[in-house]
Amino acid sequence: MVLRDKNFVSTIFAINKKKLFTLEEANELLPLVIKLTEESSRKVKKLINQLEAFPDKKNQKALELEEQVNKYIELWQTKIEKLGLRPKGLWLCDFDNGGGYFCWKYPESKITFFHGYNEGFSGRKKLEIDDSHATI
Repeated sequence: MVLRDKNFVSTIFAINKKKLFTLEEANELLPLVIKLTEESSRKVKKLINQLEAFPDKKNQKALELEEQVNKYIELWQTKIEKLGLRPKGLWLCDFDNGGGYFCWKYPESKITFFHGYNEGFSGRKKLEIDDSHATI
């Protein structure tokens, strides 16, 4: 599991503790977020493929698979929250920066979007990034 890596231990925050991120801090944490998300996404896709093979979705095995899908998604959300982030949808999370959120969605490789506290994914704005700082 990813969290055993000693390099990432210092990035774990107390559950429910509000964490504010600079863009640099968010991007430093992003490789771990991507790894956790890829792992969870792969497991969920595999289960969904198995689930789609059942014509009767009320079949006991199909119901068990659906329960496992939900379990993996909830586990991903919990891991994301432990990192101080806010899961906002399937494979979508926000990094609070004190004035809104840096917004990331899998499979994006960098944090390049921002939105205000009262805006959602549809209100994302592209960050203008140069070597010294980012602006909206």
